[in-house]
Amino acid sequence: MDPILLLKALILGIVEGLTEFLPISSTGHLILAGDLLDFNDDRGKLFEIVIQSGAILAVVWEYRARLLVVARGAFNDKAAQKFILNLFVAFLPLAILGLSFGKAIKANLFNPIAVATTFILGAFVILWAEKREHRIRVENVEDMTVADALKLGIAQAFALIPGTSRSGATIIGGLLFGLSRKAATEFSFFLAIPTLGVATVYQLYKERALLSADDIGMWAVGFVSAFVSAFLCVRWLLRFISSHDFVPFAWYRIVFGIVVLATAHFGWVQWTAH
Repeated sequence: MDPILLLKALILGIVEGLTEFLPISSTGHLILAGDLLDFNDDRGKLFEIVIQSGAILAVVWEYRARLLVVARGAFNDKAAQKFILNLFVAFLPLAILGLSFGKAIKANLFNPIAVATTFILGAFVILWAEKREHRIRVENVEDMTVADALKLGIAQAFALIPGTSRSGATIIGGLLFGLSRKAATEFSFFLAIPTLGVATVYQLYKERALLSADDIGMWAVGFVSAFVSAFLCVRWLLRFISSHDFVPFAWYRIVFGIVVLATAHFGWVQWTAH
């Protein structure tokens, strides 16, 4: 296996793991990183799908005890059934809209300049949301209603636009709809399991012709690095939100987006789309 290719896999795996659960858009970062590393062809896009499973596994491992309780009570425990129903309801909007408009969005918005612009616009949404008074109705994920889940599912659907951030849309939507920071963040983690899981399986099936045993080493490096970095990121974020808001992430998005737009404007980086 080409060591340069393995290094690219390592970098992209770390990028995926660090950005998947922060409100800064993993898809956006992977588009930009893939562009810089010259790894944004069909093979690179398939690789991005594969390494998502590493990030999913990190959440499953972190919450394995709670998820096991839910699995055991799926047929006889009302609390577990309510949790599963909420995840299903929250998953539906993105799934329906993704199947309906996914191709058009990828054809027109999956490029660095669109991502950078969305980075900045999303940052202002975060700043606006954080300036509003937070009236908390829901302290814990277990207290959520089906209506709450549907609202967060609609918020998550905005993440179809690359650069928006799936976790960011869900978390900030949760704050706007009356969830505590902890409840909004944890539900975003849990919602990632069916959302990313189904998307990964679906995309792997669609792109199965590109699967090759020669890429197993590259996939393994990306998967492991995504798992480790995502696991560390999830634990860090849970500690961070106990005493901080999401404003720093907004400023990061603004600076990052401006840098990308500036490098494109002045020709310092030859992005694939302008």
